[in-house]
Amino acid sequence: MKPRARIIVAVLPLLVLALGEQLPRDLRAAPLPNQASEESVEFNRDVRPVLAQSCFACHGPSEATRQADLRLDTSDFIDRVVVPGDAEGSLLFQRLTVEGPIGRMPPVSSGRSLTADQIDLVRRWIDAGAERGSELADADVGIPVRTIDYAREVRPLLAESCFNCHGPAEESRQAGLRLDVQEGPLSDRGRFGGPVVIPGNAADSPLIHRVTAGDEAVRMPYRSSMTVAAMPGGEPLTDAEVETLRLWIDQGAEWQSHWAFIPPERPTVPPVVDSEWARNPIDSFVQARLEQEGKTPSPEADLMTLIRRVTFDLTGLPALEAEVVALLNDDSPDAFELYVDRLLASSAYGERMAAEWLDGARYADSSGFQTDAPRSMWRYRDWVIDAYNDNMPFDQFTIEQIAGDMLPDATVEQRIATAFNRNHGQNGEGGIVPEEFLVENVVDRVSTTGTVWMGLTLGCARCHDHKFDPVSQKEFYEMYAYFNNIPERGNLRGLGAKAFKYFNSPPSITAPTEDNYAELTQIDGEIETAREVFSGFEAEAAAAQAEWEESLRGAWEVDWTLRDKLLVHHPLDGDIAGIYTGEPVTVSQGVTAHLRTPRQPVTVTLPVNVTLEGGQPRFAPGPVGEAMSFDGQRFINGGDIANFTYAEPFTLGAWIYATASDGVIVSRAYAGDQGEQGWGLYLLDGKLQVNLSQRYADDGLRIESRDVLPLNEWQHVLVSYDGKLVPEGFRIYVNGESREVVPLLDGINNPMRTREPLRIGASGPPPEGSGGSESRPRFQGMIDDVRIYTAALTAEQAAVVATSESLSEIARIVPAGRTAGQTEKLRLAFLDQYAPAEFQDAWRHLKELERQRASLWESFPTVMVMEEMEQRRDTFLRIRGAYDVPGEKVDPGVPAVLPPLAEGQENDRLGFARWLVEPDHPLTARVAVNRLWQMHFGTGLVKSSDNFGVQGEYPSHPELLDWLATAFIDSGWDVKAIHRAIVTSATYRQESTLTPDQLEADPENRLLARGPRLRLPAQMIRDQALSVAGLLVAQVGGPSVRPYQPEGLWEQQSSQEYKQSGGGDLYRRSLYTFWKRTLGPPAMLAFDSSTRESCVVLLSRTNTPLQALNLMNDVTYVEASRMLAERMIGEGGTTPDERISYAYRLTTAHRPTPHAEAVLLDSFHDYLERYQADRSAALGLVNVGESPRDETLDIAELASYTMVASLILNLDRTITKS
Repeated sequence: MKPRARIIVAVLPLLVLALGEQLPRDLRAAPLPNQASEESVEFNRDVRPVLAQSCFACHGPSEATRQADLRLDTSDFIDRVVVPGDAEGSLLFQRLTVEGPIGRMPPVSSGRSLTADQIDLVRRWIDAGAERGSELADADVGIPVRTIDYAREVRPLLAESCFNCHGPAEESRQAGLRLDVQEGPLSDRGRFGGPVVIPGNAADSPLIHRVTAGDEAVRMPYRSSMTVAAMPGGEPLTDAEVETLRLWIDQGAEWQSHWAFIPPERPTVPPVVDSEWARNPIDSFVQARLEQEGKTPSPEADLMTLIRRVTFDLTGLPALEAEVVALLNDDSPDAFELYVDRLLASSAYGERMAAEWLDGARYADSSGFQTDAPRSMWRYRDWVIDAYNDNMPFDQFTIEQIAGDMLPDATVEQRIATAFNRNHGQNGEGGIVPEEFLVENVVDRVSTTGTVWMGLTLGCARCHDHKFDPVSQKEFYEMYAYFNNIPERGNLRGLGAKAFKYFNSPPSITAPTEDNYAELTQIDGEIETAREVFSGFEAEAAAAQAEWEESLRGAWEVDWTLRDKLLVHHPLDGDIAGIYTGEPVTVSQGVTAHLRTPRQPVTVTLPVNVTLEGGQPRFAPGPVGEAMSFDGQRFINGGDIANFTYAEPFTLGAWIYATASDGVIVSRAYAGDQGEQGWGLYLLDGKLQVNLSQRYADDGLRIESRDVLPLNEWQHVLVSYDGKLVPEGFRIYVNGESREVVPLLDGINNPMRTREPLRIGASGPPPEGSGGSESRPRFQGMIDDVRIYTAALTAEQAAVVATSESLSEIARIVPAGRTAGQTEKLRLAFLDQYAPAEFQDAWRHLKELERQRASLWESFPTVMVMEEMEQRRDTFLRIRGAYDVPGEKVDPGVPAVLPPLAEGQENDRLGFARWLVEPDHPLTARVAVNRLWQMHFGTGLVKSSDNFGVQGEYPSHPELLDWLATAFIDSGWDVKAIHRAIVTSATYRQESTLTPDQLEADPENRLLARGPRLRLPAQMIRDQALSVAGLLVAQVGGPSVRPYQPEGLWEQQSSQEYKQSGGGDLYRRSLYTFWKRTLGPPAMLAFDSSTRESCVVLLSRTNTPLQALNLMNDVTYVEASRMLAERMIGEGGTTPDERISYAYRLTTAHRPTPHAEAVLLDSFHDYLERYQADRSAALGLVNVGESPRDETLDIAELASYTMVASLILNLDRTITKS
């Protein structure tokens, strides 16, 4: 058995034992209550007041409000719903205790639920025989009038049951009736009839008639389906739901706007009975609700528990031992608050906050879809970390992410922030329709922005009016217009989005880090110094160059060639061979090399074998010596050189004398099934054309000159390409002058290298059997002086290459009569070969520094950003959401249900961003503080933190939510201040022990009668293990890293190799783990992390065996267990029990109970006996992972402590925040 397999077998039984030890005492098996000792229960004294308070409103003396023909105020109900002596068999008790909101009485929405103690009273009364006692007059027991709250009770009912046919969506609305607006049920509906609600008169209101009708063809709601909008036979409303509608109408049918669309106002802090408990206003709101429900808060948790809880919540890491000791020894009254301040000031705080934010921002390190290749977006991740650590006000945090590029004099950092809306998946696959993905990208931006800042499901209005929220389809596309003005790469009409597969797609920027800027500053200083030195020689050099030029006038012909970055030069002066750099050429790795282990570099041995094919050599006088004659048949095979990728810069130059308007000048391509594959420079219909393609029709870059070149005359043509993957990277020069470039294709993605040789005057034939078309016509005319450079030459350099005159000839021309190219050729030749040595050295040193700077700049990270097009793109409503079915044209705008843009505000993306954080915006502040609350308690005050709309949950504490929101705004949007208020409150400090009564009455802790208790998020579980093991590397920021993961996953999923990081990068925080969009880190996905494929602000939590197996067998945790074991031996004391207690305290912040300690100690001795007998198994275990083990330790002992450490890291208490 392998060592790691043994871990599973050995740990499982112990894990069961240890987990049992962690259960709260209140949840362990307890003896049955001694009923004989319980006080007797009297109906009139004990039970009737409970029923009167909670049940008589619907089951009391009032016939008008009575439901199900059931009265609980008379003795008749005992025969119907009570079995004397058998509470469990009594329908009354069953309905009081049924699990879930459906069927439970009183309805949860009534706000009159019985407490656990009250339910127990009813149970005891029934089990004791259900004696009723003497009758009381109704006046003796007050029957409360149930007041209906429209927002809490009626609107959710209508939204769930009626809005599909009678809500905001006009296209699906039936019978002219809207129930989502105040005037809807009260208005005349023309041919469909009159009002359906008569305020104060439910009996005559058609709404009540229809929901209570016995005939299914008449009764509402109808059953709805995906294929049929509405049909008879739907589930009727329950009696309780009908009664809610009836009471609402009888009480006047008061209507309220949906609470989330009303701007928050600062509520008054409520008075409470026990004023000693509250530490800040948060507690007063919580306590007031508890008192209303007849409940009390839990006691304050012990300090060690609080330290562990708050440290995880604010930093995502376990508390440092030194910090814990210091806090425990600090007797000052504000010691805990000061500790909170230290946590908020730590760099780990920003990392913790970023981990949460990046789920919503759908941040990933790859593009998604089929190829899912890596891309560089980590500078945005680091921007988020820095913003939180700097406590950037949330309004600024919002504006910079939505529209930082549009701020006046936007900085690089503000532009980086806009990567928020470029984080979405991007498709570069062959065969896609770019127009479709332009729409998809913009829809994603609108939907994500709506979820993250407004808590709305705006994407539901893409195809039709929102079924539940007052957002029309037109309003969706008005918001869409704010994000539809980005110059994404797609098609040449600017109406598409086809991403680069292997690189960042435009618009993108270079985004240096602070270290990068330091490097730039240093080299810029060196360049400045070099320029000063060089300029010091100018006067002397000018005189020396004049003297040199004078010598040239009477000299024999002297010439010079620009050799900087010259790969191959074919002068064609009676010889077809090329002239090379003189050094071997190393072929660059392909564009997909970073997806696999690098291959050995391929070196081209020079000179390359060059041959003439298709005829005999013919030469004639050319612009520069002789030229080669081409007859449409013969061509030069230049061999295996210049095999460029589309990500490499290059320049092609030649003198041509064309006698036909079509022909290949120079290429490394062959005929594919749709056209040329590879790269080539052509004449086509008399125009210069450059093609780089893997698939001619849609996977390439292609441009041509605007002008037609004249035939039968010599002209120099030069094309440069900067390797930036876009048509704008090309420049065309004719006779040294720039010519207008016309883009023809913008869609290159796949590698285009071929096995074809370099050819002058032709391209290759199609492969046999490929079905490829014929090759382009071979060149007819003459070609001279062919040059290929491995850089994009500048305009000045292009003019030099186009200068055919020798240096001697130029020198004979008076300076005023020389062209710019002639003047530059003289200058460069002088500097390169004829200037005084010290001047040459200064010039070469300056040029080398400039090259180094350019290379340095190219090495810096880039990030995709938002950017506005100069000419705004038109936006159209998309009929049924289809990208190719445009409807009416729309302008930017915001939903009418929300406040309008401020007067004078520009109606653009920046104006939209500022609108989001206006103080009167009803959603942004509420959504933000709700998500902060969710971080600490596991559930927001609004449980549906991703949906504040009509179908979302009503706030558990609406006044508290509004108090937090307004306090957030008034604080200047201070995020740290809100955190501090929450974690220093008495509400947060409660112990999290869950009693059976609490479990039954409030299983989700919506009343906040106890502290938070929940399993740690995936990232915290891993980071905790690394931290307590002493492995965690606390470096902030930087490129994403690749820690351990099972072998072969990437290869199976996308034919890419997972190249594991080494050294300290294996132990970085999980925040920095490379996130592949279609296959996230498996260990984190097992613990319910977001996939990052889309925006997620509300994670689920599951409990599966796979999680335990992961914690016991993943290399990360096995290695962490071994390193923790080394700490146990080195720092934990001298005896096994001391060492085990030390490890337990490090991971859980508590000492083990005697039972737990006994289990762990027995485990240690069992393992020690086993590994002393099988030292090879021990060696295999302690050698797991890349970190070196302490070889001074006995391997059997180390392995045994490793197994105990693994057990501790697997405990429920270890991976739970309590």
